[in-house]
Amino acid sequence: MARPSKTLLWAGAATVAMVGLWAWQQFGLPERLTLDNLKASRYALQAHVLSAPLATAVVFFAVYVAAAALSIPGALILTLVAGAMFGLGWGLLLVSFASSLGALLAFLAARYLLRDSIQARFGKSLAPINEGVAKDGTFYLLTLRLVPVFPFWLINLLMGLTPMGAGRFYLVSQFGMLAGTAVYVNAGTQLAAIQSPGDILSPGLLGSFMLLGLFPLLAKAGVAWLERRKVYAKWTKPRTFDRNLVVIGAGAGGLVTAYIAAAVKAKVTLIEGHRMGGDCLNFGCIPSKALIRSARMARQLKKAHELGVADAAGRVDFAAVMRRVHRVIADIEPHDSVERYTGLGVEVLQGHARLISPWTVDVTRADGTSQTLTTKNIVIAAGASPFVPPIPGLKEAGYRTSDTVWGLTELPKRLVVLGGGPIGSELAQSFARLGSAVTQVEMAPRVMVREDPEVSELVAASLRADGVKVLTGHQAVRVEVVGGEKRLVARSGGAEMVILFDELLCAVGRIPRVTGYGLEELGIPLTPRKTIETNACLQTLYPNIYAVGDVAGPFQFTHTAAHQAWYAAVNALFGRFRKFKADYRVIPWATFTDPEVARVGLSEAEAKEQGVPYEVTKYGIDDLDRAIADGTAHGFVKVLTVPGKDKILGVTIVGEHAGDLLVEYVLAMKHGLGLNKILGTIHTYPTLAEANKYAAGEWKRAHAPQKLLRWVGRYHSWERT
Repeated sequence: MARPSKTLLWAGAATVAMVGLWAWQQFGLPERLTLDNLKASRYALQAHVLSAPLATAVVFFAVYVAAAALSIPGALILTLVAGAMFGLGWGLLLVSFASSLGALLAFLAARYLLRDSIQARFGKSLAPINEGVAKDGTFYLLTLRLVPVFPFWLINLLMGLTPMGAGRFYLVSQFGMLAGTAVYVNAGTQLAAIQSPGDILSPGLLGSFMLLGLFPLLAKAGVAWLERRKVYAKWTKPRTFDRNLVVIGAGAGGLVTAYIAAAVKAKVTLIEGHRMGGDCLNFGCIPSKALIRSARMARQLKKAHELGVADAAGRVDFAAVMRRVHRVIADIEPHDSVERYTGLGVEVLQGHARLISPWTVDVTRADGTSQTLTTKNIVIAAGASPFVPPIPGLKEAGYRTSDTVWGLTELPKRLVVLGGGPIGSELAQSFARLGSAVTQVEMAPRVMVREDPEVSELVAASLRADGVKVLTGHQAVRVEVVGGEKRLVARSGGAEMVILFDELLCAVGRIPRVTGYGLEELGIPLTPRKTIETNACLQTLYPNIYAVGDVAGPFQFTHTAAHQAWYAAVNALFGRFRKFKADYRVIPWATFTDPEVARVGLSEAEAKEQGVPYEVTKYGIDDLDRAIADGTAHGFVKVLTVPGKDKILGVTIVGEHAGDLLVEYVLAMKHGLGLNKILGTIHTYPTLAEANKYAAGEWKRAHAPQKLLRWVGRYHSWERT
């Protein structure tokens, strides 16, 4: 059945509303629907019932449905009328079904006339409410229905804006309003004794309704308790625990979790099976940035003549570059070392952890010895590993990943990089600047596909300027070794091309580490993205087991793992008092290509996809004094705002030190500050940070009050006369 058009719905609703209002005034219902008039005319009403019971019931039912559907005041009086006219039994039957049907009609009107526009405008803000209603809407609606203090007409309209199904809404309303309806209908049978509506709802009766309203929430808690019992049924819980918390994995998420636990004097054990500091320190953020620094210096030396520096050599010693990379790792290692965390009060065990039960972890050390720990809570922070696509011949020919590329001691003459995302683009550019002939192969139509198209274009242009052969829209088909030479065969459209290489780097993403430490045995489920399934508080199937970082998603950023760690640690140690839902509203990220790309909030493509109304303000960094002086006058600041307002929806910055410049916007979005506040803040001159102020100035100029300015211009003209 086709859904009626919104125009037709609006026309129908307007017609019904006008007819309802006409009847409301024509029959003098505002005056009639008062307690005094009702008491004065109760005998006449009862006479109608005696003379024509069926017709009177049908008319009353229709009037009640219309009043409820149009959210017209007077439902309380109509309910009393039902009791006075029909008695408790028939009155309750009529009002129960009429009120539920009218509520359903109001619900459907709000849904079809208002929901789409409201969700389009406020969808992101309403997302937590939508999720809560989708998951626990029955309990919440039942609670509201059981407490007649809440205006039922408002509940009808608001629920229509949520994802709740109409059938579920009707059934819950039918059952939930029954208790309150019975009280009012029964009061109508005793109409002569009622002097005011306050006589119906005494404090004692209101208190009873409040307790009744708590029933669904208590029921929900009971169901959750039964579910926990069911989950833990096959496990024997220790009577006492050796520790408050065991953390598996010493990357960013695990280190911060353990740090917080030790800071609040909990007994915490941190288990790491490989190297302290995890992927970021040893294979990701730190070594890649050290390599990028050397590559940038090599490029600067080649371009030194542009700054008036002659005879700059710039010869690259790749072995020395890689020695520096490892030296940087070694210099930072003490921050994440066993000694430091032991000094903070954390017990650090190096070995392979395995979950034996929801409260038991077995640790196997390198020498084969093992130790079993009992703990009240567990936090899993096992990180991720590079994904290697199943390309025929790849394993036989040999390949590198973002984990193993740091073992190179000689610069590859010909390097193929599979992947056009952040990792692939950073490493492709760096190796090209250091002297490799780099071919970057990306299956998507552009590199950095998660960013807006103009961002991808700038990054791709920079990669090509550094000598990278960027092949987008190409799929790696197979790897061959012919006559001792390694070859990648890639396909674009129907044509194949052969790319010769000495080394191949797989940089097509990372997959969470979710196997090998007991998740399967405990039955902890995974999401379709192969991350550990958690709730908003980062709890897994077992409420005492939490997951953070890459294994939990939804982001694979070091700073997000550290952010989640606070929630996991606090919820695990103090959750019996209060639990906190992880807040992902303002998550920044950066890609450290040259130019850098940094973003927070919505991109323009995401805003279009989600149907979020927005305005774009763009400031070109080629206009910035400091960038011109530094020879880095390229890129832009792009700000998305609510139409007509300075509220920031998202920011993308492309340019020198974009990751550092973004922080001002992250702070503004976190604390609800708009572009006017940024414009009114003094920025040091000459700095790159002025780009943020000038972007805010562009927004202000576009929203200048033109009419007022014309009057001001006339005033100044008058002043000159």
